[in-house]
Amino acid sequence: MTSQQVKLILASQSPRRQELLRESGWQFTVDPPDDSVEQAVDRTLPSGRFVEAAALAKANAIAVRHETGIVLAADTVADCDGEILGKPTDRLDAARMLTVMSNRTHRVLTGVCLWDCESGKHASYVEQTTLKMDAFPSDDLEAYLDSGQWQGKAGAFGYQDGLDWIHIVEGLASNVVGLPVERLGIWVDELAHRSV
Repeated sequence: MTSQQVKLILASQSPRRQELLRESGWQFTVDPPDDSVEQAVDRTLPSGRFVEAAALAKANAIAVRHETGIVLAADTVADCDGEILGKPTDRLDAARMLTVMSNRTHRVLTGVCLWDCESGKHASYVEQTTLKMDAFPSDDLEAYLDSGQWQGKAGAFGYQDGLDWIHIVEGLASNVVGLPVERLGIWVDELAHRSV
């Protein structure tokens, strides 16, 4: 199944996910769920289960609004030694997250759920990328916080911003940005051949 044959409904307002889909040739519309959907997910779950549950909840919330199409929902977090680092609430929270990850290896996990609105078939996946963050002086940290680039990004950083202090050890760069598009065609095809 090619990207042109699928009617994707992206359950996200993320401009980064939209850009990744556009660059990969997918046709899609955008229908984001209310923030309360993700907020209702149990944050005490391990990071992999959390992103999978959040993606499933988002997909379910949107699938009931459509008769046809495949809902694509995703949720991305950073995980450093078991601590889930989502989007920072403010500058202080961003500084704390970056300090926790400084000079350490951490993981970025994205949960993805695909939901066929017509058949009700759905499947969820978790993609992981391992990264290493360099240690950086407090002056550099303050300069980055001043830039505001951390806002709205899991773990308080955006790999797509070309930061020279973040390095991928293993895994997909697109996953760190918020959607492992290289896997999407395979997953859509799997869903098409899945029994309800």
